[in-house]
Amino acid sequence: MSDEPQQRSGGARPVLPGAPLHDAVVDAEQQGMRLDQLLGPALGSRARAARLIGAGRVTVDGRVVQKRHLVSAGERVVVADLERAQQLQGAHAAAPGAEVQFEIPYEDEHLLVVDKPAGVVVHPARGHQLGTLAQALADRAAGGDDPHRAGIVHRLDRDTSGLLVVAKSEEAHRRLRRLLQERELRREYLALVDGTPPARSGTIDAPIGRDRGDRLLHSLDTDSPREARTHFEVVEALGSATLLRVVLDTGRTHQIRVHMRAIGHPVSGDRSYGGSERFGLQRQFLHAARLAFPHPITGEPVDISSPLPPELERALTLARAERA
Repeated sequence: MSDEPQQRSGGARPVLPGAPLHDAVVDAEQQGMRLDQLLGPALGSRARAARLIGAGRVTVDGRVVQKRHLVSAGERVVVADLERAQQLQGAHAAAPGAEVQFEIPYEDEHLLVVDKPAGVVVHPARGHQLGTLAQALADRAAGGDDPHRAGIVHRLDRDTSGLLVVAKSEEAHRRLRRLLQERELRREYLALVDGTPPARSGTIDAPIGRDRGDRLLHSLDTDSPREARTHFEVVEALGSATLLRVVLDTGRTHQIRVHMRAIGHPVSGDRSYGGSERFGLQRQFLHAARLAFPHPITGEPVDISSPLPPELERALTLARAERA
């Protein structure tokens, strides 16, 4: 497969400003190769090829396909540069994820830890196809079977802020997933909940699945229960509300929010699960405040903390003032 842009008939055409990074026709010897394998040599590495495929910047005969697509002789494979990708989405349109705001408190050649603000969706899903964290990290993240979630090891709800770890290779992704499954990746959250739990600490061990009555929610009332375990301890009792430190053993959708509601102390500001609308909250008071784990490649400890964002600090101040 030549690195020179070619017509489908094989004739050369000039390379112009904004031209594709790669544009060629699959020959008979390349028939049956995976798309990422095919593009690896031309793009510098198979991992980079996978990232660009996951970002939607690779087309086969004009179609966006997955990295495991098996190419056929005669198909035209085009890798658009960023400028061209923007043009394909419309004049002056931003690339998917271009406007996503986030911070990176830790990064090396194997992984990065992202501090995600509330309002950012982690990966494309129904109703949220563009402007996701996964798209913003498409040129850096890698690993996993889904190109639209490349490198994503675990997720946070759109309106939950804080830390998550993202892999930069297949090996790092595989090892981080193992750490998660073996509960060696510690995820600590801060949650302000309504009322005061009856104990200073406790464990909620109750299976969760999609709610029988409302398919947009999750609950204990489900036809598809999956194991879910949440640990909590009181950080600060505030009378009508309590600040908790919460640690997950499992990572079910909306797990903390569902479990807190189940024990009668929903997360403050969580309209979907019965939280009170006090303290000026416009979203649930839930923040992924700490990640701690052995580095998946070196074994060295990684321990990253994130302070409460300003809107949650203001809410906590109001809750303290109410107690006083």
